[in-house]
Amino acid sequence: MSTDQTLPAAQAPATEPSGCHCAPGCTDACCRPQVEKSAEWHEAARKAKQLSWLSLAYMGLEGAVAITAAVLAGSVALLGFGLDSLIEGLASVIVVWRFSGSRTLSETAEGRAQKAVAVTFFLLAPYIAYDAVTTLAEGDKPSTSWLGIALAVSSLIVMPLLGQAKRRLGKVLDSGATSGEGTQNLLCAYLAAAVLVGLLANTLFGLWWLDPVVGLLVAGLAVREGVEAWRGEECGC
Repeated sequence: MSTDQTLPAAQAPATEPSGCHCAPGCTDACCRPQVEKSAEWHEAARKAKQLSWLSLAYMGLEGAVAITAAVLAGSVALLGFGLDSLIEGLASVIVVWRFSGSRTLSETAEGRAQKAVAVTFFLLAPYIAYDAVTTLAEGDKPSTSWLGIALAVSSLIVMPLLGQAKRRLGKVLDSGATSGEGTQNLLCAYLAAAVLVGLLANTLFGLWWLDPVVGLLVAGLAVREGVEAWRGEECGC
């Protein structure tokens, strides 16, 4: 009788995807076995990448116009809005990276992209908070900026459309990175609303302090969304 014994298939140790360190009971995407992606998934990935390129182009333009308007009007709020646009553009770069080449089907790349997008939330919040606190402390009253008002209105139209589209694609793709970028677009819309309220209130009624107060609320929301995005992956891929 042979002394060699074969481990029953039912008792064979399970393997985890390369790059993952999964704790018992973990349900994170990186700890689940990789499955073949459907044609619908691949189409959604292509759309997510295209929308991220579109967002990157818009954020670049938005940032340049906002900074120009800030210099012309002496507006700290508009300057912060422009700098925020550049930070939000990082989220678009991350998602483009996530769905490029062999990373498209990589759960490890998804985990890294999801955490990177979470970090951009934490970068975004201090800029908004610092801008708001400085404006309140110094009593900075900018001059009228119709260019800034037009930019804020444009962002209020474009950003919610991009944000909702990316959040829908994020659900189809099971991609926290894509959903997180969509949330950033929605935060951009909230910040645009705050800037618009501040500019109009200052222009029409002299209520310059409304903009930084709303900005502080947006900063708090950014921190909360960043924490939720980071916790979306608990296994440390």
